[in-house]
Amino acid sequence: MRARYFWPVIFIIAGILFLLDNLGWLPGNAWGWIWAVALILIGVGLLWPGRPRPEAEEVSVPLEGAAGARLTLKHGAGQLSVRGGAAPDLLFSGSFGGGVDKDVRRMGDMLDVTLQLPHQDWGLWAWPGGWGRARLDWNVSVNPNVPLQMAVEGGASEAWLDLSSLRVTDLSLKTGASSTRVALPVQAGHTQARIEAGAASVRIEVPAGVAARIHGVMGLGALNVDERRFPRRGSEYQSDDFATAVNRVEIEISGGVGSVEVR
Repeated sequence: MRARYFWPVIFIIAGILFLLDNLGWLPGNAWGWIWAVALILIGVGLLWPGRPRPEAEEVSVPLEGAAGARLTLKHGAGQLSVRGGAAPDLLFSGSFGGGVDKDVRRMGDMLDVTLQLPHQDWGLWAWPGGWGRARLDWNVSVNPNVPLQMAVEGGASEAWLDLSSLRVTDLSLKTGASSTRVALPVQAGHTQARIEAGAASVRIEVPAGVAARIHGVMGLGALNVDERRFPRRGSEYQSDDFATAVNRVEIEISGGVGSVEVR
């Protein structure tokens, strides 16, 4: 049974059972029958052979003379690893467990690339029969010489974003129930970073020699900043040499019930 049919079938059966119950034609309570039918269908789904999915799909995007790029990664589950190391003629290359949907657009001398899990794979988390049938692990190597805007959207995932060798000038990170570690660029000039953390654990590493200004607003979560490097100044934390530093980052943090650490 396909994932997209599971819940509609449950609703149809539940409606029929409630109708029979209201007419007095159903022995026992309708809820008891509904749970029994649901358990039977889940068991059938666990035994039903799933659609084969590739263990890992190898994907790359050539630069073709682009002077800069925007790279958006929408990774809902599994493990995500991003680092430098792509070949000089490529924007990125990578291995994508479970496959990947790729959207590439050219705007003048800029590339705009969005990578996301195939739509059908989101059903893995709504249908028990799909659990464990594909490893949704992504390993992405990015060109370290290209000025880059990067957006990362994660769900129930574990992410390691090693941007230290990259020229990321704008970073947007949105996380859900995840664990994320980010190493910011060493020599990107001025980098803007916006972090939105839900029920997440986020560790942000500012490389030695890079100045930072940090502003954070947390809900029930905790913000922990290394004040030896970034002394508190009112509602912000800031390096003493932020105004004159060649390489510096501005970090805006908004969090929910998780924790964000800046080191």
